[in-house]
Parts: sequence; C-alpha cells; structure tokens
Amino acid sequence: MKDYLKNRRSTKLKYMTDPAPSAEELEAILNIAARVPDHGKLSPFYFIVFEGGTRVEFGQHLRDVWAKNHPESTDKYLKEEASRFTRAPMVIAVISRIREAKIPIWEQLMTAGACCYNLCLAANSHGYGANWLTEWYAYDEDIRGVLGLENGRDNVAGFIYIGTETEKQDDRDRPDLENITNYWTSHKPSDKKGDNYNKDGLGMPNHGFEITQSTIKK
Repeated sequence: MKDYLKNRRSTKLKYMTDPAPSAEELEAILNIAARVPDHGKLSPFYFIVFEGGTRVEFGQHLRDVWAKNHPESTDKYLKEEASRFTRAPMVIAVISRIREAKIPIWEQLMTAGACCYNLCLAANSHGYGANWLTEWYAYDEDIRGVLGLENGRDNVAGFIYIGTETEKQDDRDRPDLENITNYWTSHKPSDKKGDNYNKDGLGMPNHGFEITQSTIKK
C-alpha cells in the first residue's frame, strides 16, 4: 500500500476501456469513497452514477446545451461534446451538498473533495483506473438543472471517470517538498519559499478570494 500511494496517478481517459466495475464492485467502491473525514457527521455529499446507455443520454444534454450556448459550433465538435461521458465505461458525479449546521461551509466542501479522491483510490484498489475531472458542464446552469441540483447548496465536486486501464503511464512532475514544506516557529510563522508561490498565472485571482461562513436555509 505504501508503494502504491507513492506512485499513484490519474489514468488518462484515452487509456480507459471496458469493463466498468460490476454492481458488487461499485457498491464496495462507493462504501469506501464515503469513508472520509466528516466534521459533524453531516455526509455533505452524494453520488450520481452514469453507466451503460445513461452516459449516451446525458451526452445528448451536453450536446444540446453546448449548441445553444455556442451556435457557431460544427457538427464534429457537437459530436465530441455528446461523447464526453463515453470516454470511460462509468462516470460518477460527486455532488457537494451543504448542510445547515454549525460546521463551516469550507469544511463541508473539503469533505466532498476528500470523497472525490477516496473514490479514485477505491476504484484503483479494485484494479480500475480513475480520473477526477470537472470541465465546463460542472458549472453550467442548464446542466445543473439536468442533474437536479439545488441552487445555493448543491455543486459538482467532480466527475470521476472509471474504467479498465489499457496501459501504465509515466509519472508527471511532482512538487519539490523543499518548496512546499514549512516548520513553524514564532519568529517565522510561514516562509512561502520557492517559485511555486510566485509562478506567472498562479497568483491570487484578480477578483480576490475569501472563505466566509454563511447561513444555508433548507
């Protein structure tokens, strides 16, 4: 297990094929995915599974929404949009669902993110490749409606693509621990060293960013 975690990486969609997990494997995978740190035991997430023909059906919604928003698109491009969920034999949407509770929203969101990663690990542990993506349709209002998401509390944390890996991939560059690890002292609380903090395009967004807690009504 230690060596596996040291070498874990996402499987590119072009290296995924049938079969998908069986019904029994899927149940086991989802049970593992749901075992995440969860302050308050809120279970601030849920799953939507796409398999078989439902991937094609959902793809038609992707095609139609893209065509509405981009009328200049060619038939070839629209066909590609329609095929997005057929790039793997199974896709599982992890939906972050904010609960009305004392637990900060930020912590609930992180729990949903942990669920996405745990789902990838669970699929890997059953011998399958996995890839955590979002892409444009995770944020589109029309697609949110197709998924039945509730405004103000439901958001797509990720679409996890799962399938049988056709070939192993080389590792990619990983961050240098020297650049991302600090040891706290009172005279030097945080030394944001290394180019990773200051690369072009990786600074703060122009609109700013602040984590706040707000009241979510049922």
